[in-house]
Amino acid sequence: MKNYPEVLDFLYSQLPMFQRTGPAAYKNNLDNTIRLDEMFNHPHHSFKTIHVAGTNGKGSVSHMLASVLQEAGYKTGLYTSPHLKDFRERIRVNGEMISEEAVVEFTEKYRIKNEIEMLEPSFFELTVTMAFDYFRAMQVDVAVIEVGLGGRLDSTNIITPEVSVITNISFDHMSLLGNSLPEIAAEKAGIIKYGIPVVIGETSPETSPTFEQFAKRMIASIEFADRNYHSDYSMQTIDGKQSLNIRKSELLMYPDLQLDLLGIYQRHNVPTVLQTIDVLNEKNWNLSEDNIRCGLENCVDNTGLMGRWQIIGHNPLTICDTGHNPAGIKLVVEQIKQTPYRELHMIIGLVNDKDQDEVLSLLPADARYYFTKASIPRATQPEELAEKAAKFRLQGNSYQTVPQALFAAKDNAGKNDLIFIGGSTFVVAEVL
Repeated sequence: MKNYPEVLDFLYSQLPMFQRTGPAAYKNNLDNTIRLDEMFNHPHHSFKTIHVAGTNGKGSVSHMLASVLQEAGYKTGLYTSPHLKDFRERIRVNGEMISEEAVVEFTEKYRIKNEIEMLEPSFFELTVTMAFDYFRAMQVDVAVIEVGLGGRLDSTNIITPEVSVITNISFDHMSLLGNSLPEIAAEKAGIIKYGIPVVIGETSPETSPTFEQFAKRMIASIEFADRNYHSDYSMQTIDGKQSLNIRKSELLMYPDLQLDLLGIYQRHNVPTVLQTIDVLNEKNWNLSEDNIRCGLENCVDNTGLMGRWQIIGHNPLTICDTGHNPAGIKLVVEQIKQTPYRELHMIIGLVNDKDQDEVLSLLPADARYYFTKASIPRATQPEELAEKAAKFRLQGNSYQTVPQALFAAKDNAGKNDLIFIGGSTFVVAEVL
């Protein structure tokens, strides 16, 4: 493999990939990850890390933390998944994607090293190793590492971070993580390490005891962000940013804290970021209020984050969001209700391994629907989705591709209407 397209073909077509095939690509152990780490001489030992897990919000929290660290002058790696447009989005240093040449070089090194071992890693196992190897080569000071799925058995879970972060827990990937919130929380709590502080984003009577038990067992200090920080409100500024008033206990700590991320659900993520920064500052990371304000106000520019209540068109207002499980969809629908429009057009596609009935039950019935599917094997056929949606009084037509659905919505929408695109990360990816 001498060029980037050939390497992508190898990564996508010859390695098991959850993005395309779902649970079949999930490994129930870290054996391959550990052997790959040994094969490349333990690259993650060369830099400090922050580990971020959770059902929703972990991508936003990871990007915001990386942005603040960059503003403080730290050379910062960022590993996230999935990507939306380009594989290289997964691996960044100070916001810059890994080069195509570095992807090719790593893959060639792997193929040569693997001639003896004959490992058969998944796509995710290999790309985690690629990220760690690249961060070492780039001599980063710190890397923010987002968990791919779960926590305990995730390929990222070989690191010993400065702080472990778990944003929140809700129902998602139940076939792999468990059918109850305490079971899912236990899988996420698998990232808690001995003596390493942990930040939990949201308190819940169903999951908090699990986190407290794990932290006690691991002699790890634990902080619940929402017990310390909360946002009074959020409003949009004249220049298109989001402004929050953040209180710590009852003291107004961050008046008019501005974000370039527009989703109102960021009110839940910012306290997690601030609590994590408090923990880092206790370890002498010296992240100032100015670093925090600049990092949050310039997160998109600093890190390239996409797909979070992202406005991609006006007249009609066209917005996409990667919320894809019931908890995420619920927040998206809340934001839609707060957005003025004459008529609502919903371009929706879902994947087979989600709780589709619960997602569909949350969607507004007073919209015109454009049921579609992303170009992945896990996608539900549009006609099947439309049939299921009809049970919830959601009416619309079916389209075999996302571009066809978007063309139809734009053709039908007036300039004062709202077109929303979502239901699946992969639908958003095809629009972007």
